[in-house]
Amino acid sequence: MVLRMSALFLRTLREDPADAELPSHRLLVRAGYIRRVSPGIYTWLPLGLKVLRNVERIVREEMDAIGAQELLFPALLPKEPFEATGRWEEYGDNIFRLKDRKDADYLLGPTHEEMFTLTVKDLYSSYKDLPLALYQIQTKYRDEARPRAGLLRGREFVMKDSYSFDIDEAGLDKAYQLHREAYVRIFNRLGFHYVIVEAMAGAMGGSKSEEFLATAEHGEDTYVRCSSCGYAANVEAVRVPVPDPVPFDGAPAAHVEDTPDTPTIETLVDHLNERHAREDRPWTAADTLKNVIVTLAYPDGHREPLAIGVPGDREIDEKRLEAQVAPAEVEAFDEKAFAENPALVKGYIGPGALGEQGTAKIRYLLDPRVVEGTRWVTGANEPGRHVIDLVVGRDFTADGTIEAAEVRAGDECPSCGHVLETARGIEMGHIFQLGKKYAEALDLKVLDQNGKLVTVTMGSYGVGVSRAVAAVAEGNHDDLGLVWPREISPADVHLVATGKDDEVFAKGADIARALEAEGLEVIFDDRKGVSPGVKFKDSELIGVPTIVVVGRGLAEGKVEVKDRRSGERTEVAVDDVVAAVTAAVRGGVATTGATGDAAAGPAGAGE
Repeated sequence: MVLRMSALFLRTLREDPADAELPSHRLLVRAGYIRRVSPGIYTWLPLGLKVLRNVERIVREEMDAIGAQELLFPALLPKEPFEATGRWEEYGDNIFRLKDRKDADYLLGPTHEEMFTLTVKDLYSSYKDLPLALYQIQTKYRDEARPRAGLLRGREFVMKDSYSFDIDEAGLDKAYQLHREAYVRIFNRLGFHYVIVEAMAGAMGGSKSEEFLATAEHGEDTYVRCSSCGYAANVEAVRVPVPDPVPFDGAPAAHVEDTPDTPTIETLVDHLNERHAREDRPWTAADTLKNVIVTLAYPDGHREPLAIGVPGDREIDEKRLEAQVAPAEVEAFDEKAFAENPALVKGYIGPGALGEQGTAKIRYLLDPRVVEGTRWVTGANEPGRHVIDLVVGRDFTADGTIEAAEVRAGDECPSCGHVLETARGIEMGHIFQLGKKYAEALDLKVLDQNGKLVTVTMGSYGVGVSRAVAAVAEGNHDDLGLVWPREISPADVHLVATGKDDEVFAKGADIARALEAEGLEVIFDDRKGVSPGVKFKDSELIGVPTIVVVGRGLAEGKVEVKDRRSGERTEVAVDDVVAAVTAAVRGGVATTGATGDAAAGPAGAGE
């Protein structure tokens, strides 16, 4: 196919869009791949749609290769199945709800576990029908509170979701591994560096869960990795190594001291070192116990305060906290909340006011590092006063533990004890062993070999298809524009005719037709009256991996072939250019942005 730029529905931009922060967002808009409709909603323009369809093709090929079968559900879904699983309420404001003319409730599908489960229930009833894997590639809708980053965080997006159905856990393990291997092949072909990390199942439920993260400086997800043992995990899934309890028989008695004007950890540490100096070493923030109060807002409207105790040198990681308390949302504990809880003294909150035995009766959870026998400086729950040498297990207890404190580079690896590194990434795929959560809620059962009804066990596997376009762009660009991996590029060749000579345009058209006859897709810049400089900038911005320039060299029987990734330019005899370019394209399919360790390195992560 030849796309002539004189007729192509395309307008490139020289300036970055005002709302674009990330390179992928800026370049996809500037190069004419997408166009903003409203916050989090984009139109796919012709070149962008070609890239999207190429991503879909790769996903389909690999899903079909493991025996999964494609179907397509509607986006407009009835309320009742989501009520049965409890997610009509759990989703809260995160879904688009609407009513039909008969006042029946519907939603725009954010995900389709219920639909897959009910469809299998309607059609299958025996163990002989299993194992089964079904998938769809479809538009999803979520009412993001803060849509941002272009295609990476939108309200409307394309996703591949698949589900496996098995008679037992052994079958689920096999299905999970098949999907995992298919995902490795998918992401290798898409052309960006990625890691596989342990993850939280979250509101999806289930047990084993892993994420495929595209490594990206501006990614929304933080993950940790250990260079010693290969452990890798999203920070939400990291489990802090729990220290052994500390004997406290000889610990000094807790004592309350005046600490005026110390509402923050920094001011408290300064005061302690000035007025209550230790003999062995200076006080640090790690010696203090910081008690943070938040409000949990549940989908059913119920609200409750929650107190979290963490070492004072750590902050609460909001994403880690949200993963632990889902489906509740975390809100700030504001001045109104303090007024409603007069037993709490802001800036000096202590364990004495918290927990089941505390004066405020607020549920109190501790960081796992705050173990029995450890001694702390913390609020005395009196204005301007702190308690020193407060011992866990002797002087106070909590209602449990919670993994909510930030994870930092240099922390101990929970697998081998080595030092962890941190990095950023973009979630591109997520696989879960769902188990029986949805099958039980919707009564999906089949007869086993003994004629007994058993609940089916399920797996869930998602790929962000439209997000992949942005992730590839994020990892494949330079100062001039996009640099597409060949397999998902909107064309194989960008052919540029420059100058005013009709012979140049005629020869360009001949080359375009010859390349098309070889089965290649060509963007042919046949625009007349457009300067060579503009054409060259457009070809670099659009990012097709091979650029062919027909111009002044034609008088000497030469054309220029440029490799967009390396920048290497080669003069080729005009009679040889079709063969040379075809060979370059055919031999360059594997030239992508993925590195050899993207899959091989972290493939065992979390196992």
